Amino acid sequence: MKIGFMSACLPELTFEELVRWASQSGFDMLEVACWPAGPPERRYAGVTHIDVVNLTGDKVISIKDLLNENGIALSSLGYYPNILTAEEKGREYYTNHLKKVIDAANRLDVKVVGTFIGRDMYKSVEDNFRLYEEVWPSIVKYAEERDVKLAIENCPMQYPEHSPWPGGANLAFSPMIWRRMFETIPSKYLGLNYDPSHLIWQQIDYIAPIREFKDKIFHTHAKDTKIDYRLLNDVGVFGYYWHVDRLPGLGDIDWRRYLAALYEIGYDGVISIEHEDRNWESSVEKKKEALLFSKKYLKLFML
Repeated sequence: MKIGFMSACLPELTFEELVRWASQSGFDMLEVACWPAGPPERRYAGVTHIDVVNLTGDKVISIKDLLNENGIALSSLGYYPNILTAEEKGREYYTNHLKKVIDAANRLDVKVVGTFIGRDMYKSVEDNFRLYEEVWPSIVKYAEERDVKLAIENCPMQYPEHSPWPGGANLAFSPMIWRRMFETIPSKYLGLNYDPSHLIWQQIDYIAPIREFKDKIFHTHAKDTKIDYRLLNDVGVFGYYWHVDRLPGLGDIDWRRYLAALYEIGYDGVISIEHEDRNWESSVEKKKEALLFSKKYLKLFML
């Protein structure tokens, strides 16, 4: 397995600065944020390290040359909108940009695009599956035709400020739902960007699904979660704020068991650090320190 990180935590750096620092710091791969240029809709969105809208032939060549020069590969291009939003104009906009990201991945010889299924948060899971059946087959076909795999991250996207409980903004939050997703669209190009941090706070076993979905794990995120059991006991599961994002090793995930399970199924892709720990965000240097700490910790359990 290789180790990398999601670039969205470092919007202050240009793509070239990002690649050179990652190479000098001993990372193998980068998961590159490819949002449309413009203000973010939420934290960690709106970061454009590769502008897929204006990706000319010359830019493709320069990106490949830069990566080769620095010995860094791209594990995936990342764009995580709410494709199934209730607003049809938004749905069309997000889908069109996702297709541009898929096109860019094809041109850059990147095999994976990370994204969300999305969800109309005001509708039931059943109603959202009907939307999924309408919207997603054509997106998956588009990716198939360009030989790009879609890795769906399993974050419920349940944040009170923009996606209130119980809806959330991403349908793909549990193994039961993944099973149905893959039965509905049985494509070898549709799989998971598997993130254990989104399972542990839902009280879901984050090890067992690795074995069941071993052929669907295209990419993985390394982010930890710390559960405040005192607060959980006080407010209950609907309170939401009883868990916080942490760097790997600073939360409640057993990374030795997690990585052992990935080795067991023969996963040979990336472990991509997704830094969203507010304790390590005060400066660019602090965020770099966080990524280096995470890499050093995860390497303890990697061959």
